[in-house]
Amino acid sequence: MTTATVNGITIGYDDEGSGEPLVLVHGHPFDRSMWRPQVEHFTATHRVIAADLRGYGESTVVPGITPLPVFATDVVALLDHLGIDQFVLGGLSMGGQIVMECARMFPGRLKGLILADTFAQPETEEGRRKRHQMADRLLREGMSGYATEVLWKMVAPHNTAAGEHVSKMMHNAPPEGAAAALRGRAERPDYTGTLEAVTVPTLIVVGSDDEYTPVKDAEYMRDRVPGSTLVVVDGAAHMPNLERPDVFNEAVAGLLAQT
Repeated sequence: MTTATVNGITIGYDDEGSGEPLVLVHGHPFDRSMWRPQVEHFTATHRVIAADLRGYGESTVVPGITPLPVFATDVVALLDHLGIDQFVLGGLSMGGQIVMECARMFPGRLKGLILADTFAQPETEEGRRKRHQMADRLLREGMSGYATEVLWKMVAPHNTAAGEHVSKMMHNAPPEGAAAALRGRAERPDYTGTLEAVTVPTLIVVGSDDEYTPVKDAEYMRDRVPGSTLVVVDGAAHMPNLERPDVFNEAVAGLLAQT
């Protein structure tokens, strides 16, 4: 296990390959292993960094509330520790919102963006209520019930191998870390203005069958990031990087060729 101590916590991470840095941010309630198909593929051409966010995987669990800016500063603090100044940054779902927060806070560090199965609009009052309710439930019951309920929304039912991986990640996620992230996302701002200010090559990816962040959310981002590319992955739900890694990797390779 490779770890670094930054921002007062320990972060577990993978740092493989060489060349221009590609940094990947996982979603909720997953860990860095969700990026294994991308790490294995792109280390032939790039230095690929995938870390566990605070509260997940092998990183420190911090109960309470973890706002998106805290996740973003953790990401950049790790890259500072590794001596990486500029990088292509990609994230899926909550990870995509952390990427948008990095674009808001640290735009000069970014050489390219990958926004997968995520959305830019601010949280609604109903959304805030549901996230706090779910956080309470995870602390009360643990992850198993939630993980079983949402599995076949995370991945399309025919993607059984991806489903096994996703199920394992969700069941293994620490409830305190997942609840803190949910409470932080309940305060999510509107990233529309951030997207309109993006000046680096940007790839937007979404599964055709994603119920959490449907294609219309991806189109909303595509229409606001100047010169961005949208790729819809047929037959995938919320985890196209695991469900259709060949298609996802081809899209990312196209983005990397522009940076």
